[in-house]
Amino acid sequence: MTHSPDQPENDRSANPAPSDPPTPDPFPTDWTRCLVLVAHPDDPEYGMSAAVARWTAEGRSVVYVLASSGEAGIEGMAPAVAGPIREEEQRRSSAIVGVDEVEFLGFPDSRIVNEAELRDAVADAIRRHRPDIVVSLFSGAEFGPGMPNQSDHMEFGAAVGAAYDDLVAAVGVDAAEGRPQMWFESSPEMTHYVDVSGFVGAAVDALAEHSEYLSVLDPATPVREQARAQVESVCAPRDGLSDGNPVVGFRRMRP
Repeated sequence: MTHSPDQPENDRSANPAPSDPPTPDPFPTDWTRCLVLVAHPDDPEYGMSAAVARWTAEGRSVVYVLASSGEAGIEGMAPAVAGPIREEEQRRSSAIVGVDEVEFLGFPDSRIVNEAELRDAVADAIRRHRPDIVVSLFSGAEFGPGMPNQSDHMEFGAAVGAAYDDLVAAVGVDAAEGRPQMWFESSPEMTHYVDVSGFVGAAVDALAEHSEYLSVLDPATPVREQARAQVESVCAPRDGLSDGNPVVGFRRMRP
């Protein structure tokens, strides 16, 4: 590339170096009801259950709604057998972090598509549960370099965003009327964080309840070791946040 004589090579004024991202803020606390929307069983445990455990311990209400029953997720097991197993694993897991209400929408595992039927089901869940905030799983293309996201997660996240926007456009945003105030994704690209000191162990216990799934996913590694490695990775302390305590990151999507 040839440099113009009017712009010396060491003059960076036209192309300034990118600035550091802003420091994430603590997650809002001015809410009571949360609706967690994810695609499969174990999705909450792979990203946010330590934060959920803290919220429920604080007296907040959290409900899980899952698009599918994860019936295609256990290799070598027929979907008709795997689906009920994974639903029960999710119910046991949810109870550990204080979530007593778990719903399955019945969309096909590994074939989730952002279409009208799914968007309508998501919007209906939001209307029924009247959350102050909606939280869903990361829907970006990659969790990190060489760590691609699943199509189900990306399609479902797009459906959540479309349903949320349509609902807000129709009825507005008003906590007093049971309308959601905010939408967050559990995300490595965080704008907000939850200090989960004292709740990492509960998150490990919750993920370990998915024992049938994890034992097939990695037969060489004990289920609890898998669970601990995953949760501790997600909850790792971040420089400059919360005095070095473990945190879970979220990205504010709306408004």
